[in-house]
Amino acid sequence: MKVTPTSIPEVLIIEPKVFGDARGFFYESFNQKAFNDATGTDHQFVQDNHSRSVKGVMRGLHYQVQQAQGKLVRVARGAVFDVAVDIRKSSPTFGQWVGVELSEDNHRQLWVPPGFAHGFVVTSESADFLYKTTDYYAPQHERSLLWNDSSIAIDWRLAHYGIDAPQLSVKDIQGKSLNQA
Repeated sequence: MKVTPTSIPEVLIIEPKVFGDARGFFYESFNQKAFNDATGTDHQFVQDNHSRSVKGVMRGLHYQVQQAQGKLVRVARGAVFDVAVDIRKSSPTFGQWVGVELSEDNHRQLWVPPGFAHGFVVTSESADFLYKTTDYYAPQHERSLLWNDSSIAIDWRLAHYGIDAPQLSVKDIQGKSLNQA
């Protein structure tokens, strides 16, 4: 697998070796030892999640104030624009964000370490989004940052994808700014 640091070095783009021909393709989507060796981490994953959403649905920016989750995310069908925001107060990149296109065609994965808020917007007609987490979902500890917080200034590239306005859950509409969080 190829591992590429982003502008926030702890957030990593992971590209597995894909073997393909006229019949289709094969790739190993996860191997604990290979992941730990390639990323220099020793995280263990405890939960797998799968969501399906239609174009324009935005999920996030989610994080947990306790039981912080690292996430290894990928798209099995469709495409998304995926975002990680550094919310570690002592970090030199606090409040900065990274955005990466993940799709069924590019097979990319994104490693979002604990201490980051995470979200995505679906850019294809629909998308199946898969992610592994390093801790269990704890709804009592979950929080949301506002997707359009001007202090973070994420360029979601909505117009580029032909999206007028994202479709948000009530929880995400009620998200807090980074300063309030």
